[in-house]
Formats: sequence, structure tokens, C-alpha cells
Amino acid sequence: MTTEPAQKTEQEQVERATGACAEIRKALANVVVGQHEVIDQMLLALFSGGHCLISGAPGLAKTLLVKSLAQVFHLKFQRIQFTPDLMPADITGTEILMEDAQGGRKLSFVPGPIFANIILADEINRTPPKTQSALLEAMQEHQVTASGHAHRLEEPFFVLATKNPIEMEGTYGLPEAQLDRFMFDIQIDYLSETEEVEVIKQTTSRTASPLKAILTGEDLLAFQQLIRKVPVADEVVQFAVRLTAASRPNRPGAPAFVNDWVNWGAGTRAGQYLVLGAKARALIDGRSHANYDDVRWVSHPVLRHRILLNYKAEAEGKSVGDVIDRLIETVQPK
Repeated sequence: MTTEPAQKTEQEQVERATGACAEIRKALANVVVGQHEVIDQMLLALFSGGHCLISGAPGLAKTLLVKSLAQVFHLKFQRIQFTPDLMPADITGTEILMEDAQGGRKLSFVPGPIFANIILADEINRTPPKTQSALLEAMQEHQVTASGHAHRLEEPFFVLATKNPIEMEGTYGLPEAQLDRFMFDIQIDYLSETEEVEVIKQTTSRTASPLKAILTGEDLLAFQQLIRKVPVADEVVQFAVRLTAASRPNRPGAPAFVNDWVNWGAGTRAGQYLVLGAKARALIDGRSHANYDDVRWVSHPVLRHRILLNYKAEAEGKSVGDVIDRLIETVQPK
């Protein structure tokens, strides 16, 4: 008696998620020219509840894109500029001595900028590892601990960290443990000539208007739960596991090119994100289940920062993208 209404409600949620994504893409197109694949990858991560690492040269609208996403989701946004002198307490907050109404003094926790829904960690590789690690607990546990007390972060909570691939002097590479906590590594490339002309025309002729909110944080949390319910066949999960395992060198069944070029492969979390990202892609496309193509589509942003190449690959001019392309060609569904 209660099954049909529940199914109908879920179907309505799927249709709403699909329609909302179409609205968001249209709204963002008025602010950010091009970068359609980048926008789709960021939406997949947000709908899945994952964090993103965004790599790209300066001036490619990384900050604008993140701020615009916060606006369309009606979420609290904070930008943290990571610099060499930034301290962990500058991010998480600290306890200070305050005077109460009775004239007594007590320690009171003052929240830092991380207490927001969407955090833009700008140029995260410009701050030392001690400060970078301040994000680890927040990203994984969605809480901050100060003086032994845990302070929960408001849901939903996302960290979108940008990394400048040039100007490597004075930067600190992110440890693999922290890289693995990012669902996607999204690469933003230069625009085409036509798109760049459109950007310059837009930015030199008018001031962009603030975007209207399309979804609330509650909607986003509901969609995250809905994504978990998207069915996926055991064969597709197995394909994601085999694709991940094939990236690990010197293991049984590892392809020859992986043994030649890869120093370290992807872990189990990569397989989890391949399946979760595939489910999210199926949902926003309005499909009832995830398939092999969904796994392949998210393989680059999921595996890109989890595969470490060796010197031989660099000497031969091979990139991580080349390795992932070969993996997709080599690993086939059973």
C-alpha cells in the first residue's frame, strides 16, 4: 500500500534533480563561458557530497565558478586564501578568553571561515603541510576539534580547493593522504578563441548580476541521499573495481604499461568514487541506473590525482591522462 507513493516520490525527485541541473547549467552559462565538462564534474561532486581539487592556470574563472555555484545553491560561501604564513587556527577558529555578564572570564570558541557550506581553498599548495592538514578532519569528519571539543560543521559541506600548476617555487605539494580525500581532480583548460572573445566582450561591457538561488541546502542533502539509492549492477561495480586495481603496478594482472610507467596506483576509495560518480551522472541525466559509460566518464577526474607516475613515464613524455586512457581501453566489462 505504501510502496507506490514512495516510488512515485523518488521518481519526482529524480525529475526534479534532472530539471534543476538543466537550470543550473543555464544560469552558470550566463556567468561562465564554456567549461561545460568542468561544470558537469563539479555538479556531480556536489550532488555526491564529495570535495574537489581544481587545477588550472590563473585567470580561467576558477574562483568565479565556485562562487557562482554557491549562489545557485543558496549556500554560505567562504573564500580562504592560502599563504605561507597561514596558521591552522586561521582556518578552523580558536578559543579566546572572554568576559561574561557577571564579570567572570571563560574560554569561548570563535569559529573560523571553515564554518560555511562551500569553502574555496584558494591556492592550497601555497601553505605548509601543517596548515593543509587542518582541512583533513573537516573534509573527512565534517567537524573541527578545538581544546578537546568537537564542533560540527553545517551541512552540506564542501571543500573546493584550487591549485596553480605553474609558479611551483615556494609551494608545498599536497600529501597523498589528503589528495585521496578529494573525490575529483578537475582540470580547467584554456578556452577556444570564440569563447575567449565572448568572455572579454561580457566582462568589459557590463557588470554581472548576482545569480538567483535555484536549490537550497536541504534540496542538495535530499539529492545526495537519492543518489545512494540509484541502482547499479554488480557487473558495473566489478568493472569499477577492476579498473582501479589495474592501475596498481606489480600486482597480478597489472597491464605491462602500468608496470612500466606507474609508481603508485589508486586505492579502494577510487572505486567507491567511480561508482558514486556514475550514480550521480545517471541521476542528473534522468536515467534509472548507472552503466559502464558512466564509470568511464568519471574515471579521469577520479583517478587523475591517485596515480603516481615514475621517472620512466616522464622521460617518455607520458601523462596520467595517457595512462587512464590506456586503462579504459584495456579493462573491458566481463
